[in-house]
Amino acid sequence: MALGKQKTSPAPTPSETPEAHSLPRTFLCVVDESEELHQALRYACRRARSTKGRVALLYVVEPVEFQHWMAVGHLMEEERREQAEEMLQVVASVVQKLSGATPIVYIREGNLPEELMKLVAEEEQFSILVLGASTGREGPGRLITHVMKRVGKLPIPVTIVPGGLTDQQIDTISA
Repeated sequence: MALGKQKTSPAPTPSETPEAHSLPRTFLCVVDESEELHQALRYACRRARSTKGRVALLYVVEPVEFQHWMAVGHLMEEERREQAEEMLQVVASVVQKLSGATPIVYIREGNLPEELMKLVAEEEQFSILVLGASTGREGPGRLITHVMKRVGKLPIPVTIVPGGLTDQQIDTISA
């Protein structure tokens, strides 16, 4: 059947669907030490506030490549875990301030892109994955590159926030 000749009924608007009022939107952000985290986080928080939703934060502690002495490797992993918890406390307070709600926090250990994909597949509460794109010459960043190769198989949409946006620009587009 040709595209123009298909018989379709109008899609229900979001307010007409029963799910629209039952679950708040949850915006998932990956917490890392990138410069573009600020833009992604601000966008997610503003969208969560305007839709009465929540922000979820994922921090992945990547494995230590130090294999020479097992005890040193374990100590380094513990330090990374503590750093992750400290960073998440700071980021969670920013989310609370900007969105008006306490974020949902996930800490995982492993490869960042793999753990992100696993979490998105496991948790049905996520509505949108929000990522910040690097402005560097290397491209948008390894996480975005990884996600874009699999975006067609994700159960949720992905919003990519350019890392060069100002707070005012983000506030304008996220209201």
